[in-house]
Amino acid sequence: MRKPWIVGVVGAVLTALLLGGCGDPASGPDEAPVSAAAPDPSSTTRRRAATASPAEEGDPVKPAPKVLYLGDSLATENQNVLGSFLKDDLAARYTSAPYSGTTLCDYLEGTADRSLVPPQDKAAALVRRLGPDYVVLQFWGNSWDYTPCMDGVTFGEDRAEYFRRYTAAADLLTEQIADAGGTHRPRIVWVLQGPDPMTPDRIRRVNALYQKQAKASGDLVADAGKAVSPAADRYTWAQYLPCTAYERAHDGYCTQPGRARTALHHDEDFLHFCLAPTTSKPRPCPVPSPGITRMAREITRAIADASGA
Repeated sequence: MRKPWIVGVVGAVLTALLLGGCGDPASGPDEAPVSAAAPDPSSTTRRRAATASPAEEGDPVKPAPKVLYLGDSLATENQNVLGSFLKDDLAARYTSAPYSGTTLCDYLEGTADRSLVPPQDKAAALVRRLGPDYVVLQFWGNSWDYTPCMDGVTFGEDRAEYFRRYTAAADLLTEQIADAGGTHRPRIVWVLQGPDPMTPDRIRRVNALYQKQAKASGDLVADAGKAVSPAADRYTWAQYLPCTAYERAHDGYCTQPGRARTALHHDEDFLHFCLAPTTSKPRPCPVPSPGITRMAREITRAIADASGA
């Protein structure tokens, strides 16, 4: 059963989501600055610093990974925090170029005339220019009649065609990224999404699509959505969850009575994870937000595991 307040805020949330635009349009997809809301270095970083010993002569030095982060409004609000974790934990060279309101087809080359992403920021164009080791893709799966390249196909009106188009876009985007990388083919990190309170089955199927695509092409998944879901039910939406050890150890995260729970969503926004009110101009989240931190830590962990860091 839907919570009554959810239905009441759908219009406001969708308006903010569908306005579109880059989180930092003035600077473009350069390396994202560290936000004032970025978390402290993780315990992993501090542990490495405390136990590191000078490299012996002749020891190979593992190069820092180059990471490119693309996505929609969730990625727009996440980008600075993710960049902070990647730089602190992996010394990564990081570039973000998210655009709010987008879906996979917006980042395909050949869609410039009906896309929210300009030609220079298409996934393949950025891969050719930057030569990343990893391309992180975080897309909620825009299911409304807004993204031009979906040609009006929506989850609500034609679910079979929605998933057919979405699957084709995932396959073609993988191909374009691989071709652009050439002999240095980047690994794609498909970010699995958190629960959808309005259409829960859609997110299950979107995540299954991402997992299938990653398996078929030898790429990766980062289950960031699990980190913002109840432990007992991966696809049940919750505004509050029990605090993690990280949240209890850092000020500003574990704020509910008794410091036992943490807030994942603002009271007026069931979709995004930034605890600041949604604005008409998309932006990186300006305040500490546990949901964003949880997802960013999981994406960082997936890249760390893959890179052997």
